[in-house]
Amino acid sequence: MSEMIQSAMCTSMSVETSLRQFPFLLSEKDVAWVRRTRDGMSTTEKIRQLFVHISIGHNVDELIASRPAGFMPVESPELESMWNTNHAFLSRSEIPPFLCQDMEGGGNHRSALTDMPNQLAFAAVDDMATCEAALNVMSREAASLGFNWSFTPCIDINHNTHSAIVGTRSYGSNVEAIARQSLLHMQVLRKHGIATAAKHWPGEGYDARDQHLVTTMNPLSPAEWKKAFGFLYKNLIDAGLLSVMSAHISLPRYAAQHGIPDSLERYRPATLSRLLNQTLLREELGFNGLVVSDATPMAGLTSFSARAEHVPQVIESGCDVFLFCIDVQADFQHMENGLRSGALSEQRLEDAVTRILGMKAALGLHTKSIADRMQDIASIRTQIANPQHAAASRAVADLSVTLVKDTKSLLPLNLSQHRRITWIGKPAPGFLPGMADMPLSTLRDGLLAAGFIVTDFDPQNPPAPVNTDLVLYALPVESSLGKAHIYVDWLKEQPGLMNVMSRYWHDIATVMVSFGHPYYLYDAPRVPCYINAYSSTADSQAAVLERLLGHATFTGVSPVDAFAGVPDARY
Repeated sequence: MSEMIQSAMCTSMSVETSLRQFPFLLSEKDVAWVRRTRDGMSTTEKIRQLFVHISIGHNVDELIASRPAGFMPVESPELESMWNTNHAFLSRSEIPPFLCQDMEGGGNHRSALTDMPNQLAFAAVDDMATCEAALNVMSREAASLGFNWSFTPCIDINHNTHSAIVGTRSYGSNVEAIARQSLLHMQVLRKHGIATAAKHWPGEGYDARDQHLVTTMNPLSPAEWKKAFGFLYKNLIDAGLLSVMSAHISLPRYAAQHGIPDSLERYRPATLSRLLNQTLLREELGFNGLVVSDATPMAGLTSFSARAEHVPQVIESGCDVFLFCIDVQADFQHMENGLRSGALSEQRLEDAVTRILGMKAALGLHTKSIADRMQDIASIRTQIANPQHAAASRAVADLSVTLVKDTKSLLPLNLSQHRRITWIGKPAPGFLPGMADMPLSTLRDGLLAAGFIVTDFDPQNPPAPVNTDLVLYALPVESSLGKAHIYVDWLKEQPGLMNVMSRYWHDIATVMVSFGHPYYLYDAPRVPCYINAYSSTADSQAAVLERLLGHATFTGVSPVDAFAGVPDARY
């Protein structure tokens, strides 16, 4: 379908009529269910259907009683807890709800399901059969627990190596590779009944700042944007993308092209921009699916305008779903007040609810029983225990580990030269603040089992040839919210005035392994041996161990500039 035809369709037909078109492709019977369900709602019920709630800090019973479009349960390491929560959301909702998850993988997203490496690790593999097998495992397990909407894939571009939020959540810096990986991700999840939401519209990765903490911007010109993010979004739209996540990111040069003067309006985030959600996404790219806002408690939105102002504006500006509340009842009231004042039009409310119900129908949620939408817990346990599931995760981990450089030919390690290891590296915090730290115990225990002596860095007795044969930096920080910047924190890792300035690799064999952020050579360009493992999952740690000991070869191909633009880091 040509871009011109798609654009004309998006601007001329009603939203209800568009449900018969790509990507919804609803039958007359399905559209009748959407119409009947929508028209049977009161105005208050329609307003509540705009919301998807996260379970953090909220009572499950209260969330169910609010009758939203869907829920995002916080992942739990206990399968029974996950199952009970999901079953409650599905069985006690009158209108079948979305059950959402961030299926990004990585150590940040550990749960009772099979751990998978993150998107950047998949990109380092770049073997589509291996990636497809792992995606099938992720999707099968998620679907068995009732999940039907994933806020993935991240199609952001690793352009700015100082970004703490894009890094390991993306598929790297090569646009064609991102297109291949994201298309496969969408197709595999859809095969298992899970819709995807490509993010973060209109594109992240050029601004080093994190939209969780501040409103960010995409600095590309319209022509540059079209070749990069425009290409990536259009690639998925043309293949049947059901939803897009509109983020707290502005596109000022596009706004300038459309006559917006150099003022704050030029830097309005997409979440609040009809220009970006309607003109660019729907009319120019021909997107006919559902638009979900990024999480609205993020400072990229809250720092831009007052809550009472932007709650209705999110929907009026073209988002169909309002993602997450700070205060559920207060946000409902803000939305109702916006409708009364005219800040939110009746037409936008109707259109948004129509698309929400349309995507539910496209997923078949309106015709499925609870048993169709999630399996019993015994079946799920059996599925997760399937050796093929563990093997799929191991395959991605094994193939992704990348030897960036080994200028002194230190590898493989051996007991005769490297027995006494000084370990430098702290556990990584979880993706969300307050989550448990994630130590690299698989790697450490493996080294001990192989006969190495592993000792933590001691500020009073720092590494020296008399006490250390190998300095091993093990850095497990993956991209996640709230970090602002990721770097080698020398003061934290090597506390003490002289220690923080000491570099040991001239006198002691030194290896630096990153289980997350791929750009540590920016801070340590002279380290002689550097490995990117991308993810801190147990399988990724085991894969690194095998390669440190020479039991397996390095096969990963770096999906980013691992030298972080520092020319001397190659030597």
